[in-house]
Amino acid sequence: MTSQVSSTAEQADGALVGEQRTSGDGGPGKEVRRLDRVIIRFAGDSGDGMQLTGDRFTSETASFGNDLSTLPNFPAEIRAPAGTLPGVSSFQLHFADHDILTPGDAPNVLVAMNPAALKANIGDVPRGAEIIVNTDEFTKRPMAKVGYETNPLEDGSLSAYHVHPVPLTTLTIEALKEFGLSRKEAERSKNMFALGLLSWMYHRPTEGTEKFLRAKFAKKPDIAEANVTAFRAGWNFGETTEDFATSYEVAPATTAFPTGTYRNISGNLALSYGLIAAARQADLPLYLGSYPITPASDILHELSRHKNFGVRTFQAEDEIAGIGAALGAAFGGSLAVTTTSGPGVALKSETIGLAVSLELPLLIVDIQRGGPSTGLPTKTEQADLLQAMYGRNGEAPVPIVAPKTPADCFDAALDAARIALTYRTPVFLLSDGYLANGSEPWRIPEVDQLPDLRVQFATGPNHQLADGTEVFWPYKRDPESLARPWAVPGMPGLEHRIGGIEKQDGTGNISYDPANHDFMVRTRQAKVDGIEVPDLEVDDPADESGAGARTLVLGWGSTYGPITAAVRRVRGAGQRIAQAHLRHLNPFPGNLGEVLARYDEVVVPEMNLGQLATLLRARYLVDARSHTQVSGMPFKAEQLAEVLKEAIND
Repeated sequence: MTSQVSSTAEQADGALVGEQRTSGDGGPGKEVRRLDRVIIRFAGDSGDGMQLTGDRFTSETASFGNDLSTLPNFPAEIRAPAGTLPGVSSFQLHFADHDILTPGDAPNVLVAMNPAALKANIGDVPRGAEIIVNTDEFTKRPMAKVGYETNPLEDGSLSAYHVHPVPLTTLTIEALKEFGLSRKEAERSKNMFALGLLSWMYHRPTEGTEKFLRAKFAKKPDIAEANVTAFRAGWNFGETTEDFATSYEVAPATTAFPTGTYRNISGNLALSYGLIAAARQADLPLYLGSYPITPASDILHELSRHKNFGVRTFQAEDEIAGIGAALGAAFGGSLAVTTTSGPGVALKSETIGLAVSLELPLLIVDIQRGGPSTGLPTKTEQADLLQAMYGRNGEAPVPIVAPKTPADCFDAALDAARIALTYRTPVFLLSDGYLANGSEPWRIPEVDQLPDLRVQFATGPNHQLADGTEVFWPYKRDPESLARPWAVPGMPGLEHRIGGIEKQDGTGNISYDPANHDFMVRTRQAKVDGIEVPDLEVDDPADESGAGARTLVLGWGSTYGPITAAVRRVRGAGQRIAQAHLRHLNPFPGNLGEVLARYDEVVVPEMNLGQLATLLRARYLVDARSHTQVSGMPFKAEQLAEVLKEAIND
């Protein structure tokens, strides 16, 4: 859904500022309270539809005009064991009437569909928060399965929370009696009952969800109407039950964004749209050679829907075949892409080296996940940076671009394509699971605002021999970019050798000459080093005397949201700190060394064991202070704020 909003103001992404009591139509005798922001977490079995429930609540929240950020969290198994802690799936949504940056540190509301969901998430729920539990599932066997010896709803262990016991399953089955469904079929709609209840509590629109359900189950109209009925029953239950005496309003974020048309978008969807836009702006067909892998598969699924934009997708038999086909497409004149995650990058490494040798434009999209090996397929990590930088044999430099938010994946894809096409080189695009699955509002750009990425193919001879003969040299370079000409196969007179053996400068003939090899290796490195990237921008507000901060926090990729939220908290506490964020990791911005030298302390938070910090120490001899986390989850802003305060006070 899209919405029109306009704004200029920016507010803190911190704790609840407070609430204002207001009168309103919350139902008979109901009170309506206005909040500035709310964090909700839906949790249940992986088969309970928590991701769909969260996605629908998010879509309606986006259409309402709130700023938002989401964190889907689910098991790697297709159908994890029901009722167990490893099988719990959750979806967290943070929405507000102002600019926010993260899905939130802790939920204000937890919806727990069973004992496993409660036990897996209660540690994140702060005292005083609201917990809505499906009491029908709190029977002896499900509780014993997760280690509850007594019923937590009755033994006082939840006395610190506002608990709302709701028999979701029973109420859903009762609401759907007229449809003649079996108990098992009716139970499947309990997530829609919960969605209806939460939609009432927070005054979310309902028309979009009802329309979605009727479209999703268009071939099964009875099932569609059953889900709509369960959704409405949940809404009505909230309006009429005495247990929910209060509903809440979170006003649209009318002052959070520049004027424009916005839609909610996930990182993988934004990246897919960015690739399509890049191909259109380059006036080239888009070719994706890919093998399905979590969390990158959504890009393959999405691009396969857009043949009308000249997109061709190939689901290969393995990772090596996927990138091989993509490199062949690049040789043939397409904007070529391969998508994968860390384990797939390892398999693709030889072909990436071949692309470096051939000097052809190729985008390698790595949606990073927890490792090593197959590791944590559905959890996030930033641990592929050194693999992208050095994970090939020989000297094979590859530019690296990293988006910072889900919406920024669109712009990062355009930037990566610009570099690949301009400099005739493979380019790494390093996203991760947090960005890929998370979502936020995205301002839809005007087409005339997009960069012109058109390239010129070789059309004829480009070199004159000593005897005056005009010939085509495939490795005769542009003096500024060092890019070689891009010659589409099949053009008379442009025939040239292709392959992984070292090339002779200019001619492209096979060469074993030591001096030539040294020259070619250094030339390919010089090409990457010379890529034009913007200078690093630093946010360093000076005090009244004009002095800046002494501590800089430097991040890359998806740590942008938590870092920025933490910086806001630190500044809100009256302390000074500077912030900068890297999009280009190879080459680094030209002013990075000068920026680092300005500060007494440089803190580098990363979801790895300090890979960027290692590169900074080696390149700039700066004593970067590494703060790392490899839990499979993003940083929490409050914890990061404490780390930054310690760095300032040291």
